[in-house]
Amino acid sequence: MGWIERDYLDASTLVAGVAETFEAACRAAIAARGSAFLALAGGRTPLPVYAHLANAQLGGHIEALPTDERCVPHDHPACNLGNLRKAFAGDANIGVQPLTATDGDIDASLAQARTLLAAHPEPFDAVLLGMGADGHFASLFPGAANLADGLAMDSGMDAIATLPDPLPPEAPFARISLTLPRLLRARAVHLVVSGQDKRAILRRVQQEPHAPYPVAALLHAPAPAPIHIHWSP
Repeated sequence: MGWIERDYLDASTLVAGVAETFEAACRAAIAARGSAFLALAGGRTPLPVYAHLANAQLGGHIEALPTDERCVPHDHPACNLGNLRKAFAGDANIGVQPLTATDGDIDASLAQARTLLAAHPEPFDAVLLGMGADGHFASLFPGAANLADGLAMDSGMDAIATLPDPLPPEAPFARISLTLPRLLRARAVHLVVSGQDKRAILRRVQQEPHAPYPVAALLHAPAPAPIHIHWSP
């Protein structure tokens, strides 16, 4: 359905703008349905957004889950779950559900993710995604053997287990990732990107639907709502 772009002066104004957008989405969901349901990227960049939500005292329950997770124990520093829970520690009404098994076992983690998602078939009220320098989002990496399973709109799968190839040296782990169709089952999807190099990737995939970057599938997939792109230098 296309995309809506918003540019910011710098990283701090981007964080403020995205935080305000997610606060408004949560307030609207709570007013309409009594709670909000979010899928959230890990990493350092969005953590201030989550801290803002925790401090906003939204007055209703928010259920969140990671868009993807490394197959590591929950107390491992690389686990997105722990970082999300720390960011939301200021509001007891915000719960973060684990995509993976406590010990990080890959088979048990995939079963955990699929069970969780089967219990929550409803659309996300908002999804926050980042994008890597290789054009990946969530844990849908360009070199993964089963990338097509994660991107296929007719796969019937909400989550996959995947192994980036090559493995990122800073996080050499197998992953559980939500699939593209599950991420797009949402009232709004927000892609947060920074830097000129990543903007160049975006410009290419906007013009080339079959460019060799997973994010091309995100931007050109049939979706119920446009993708919101937030960019800063």
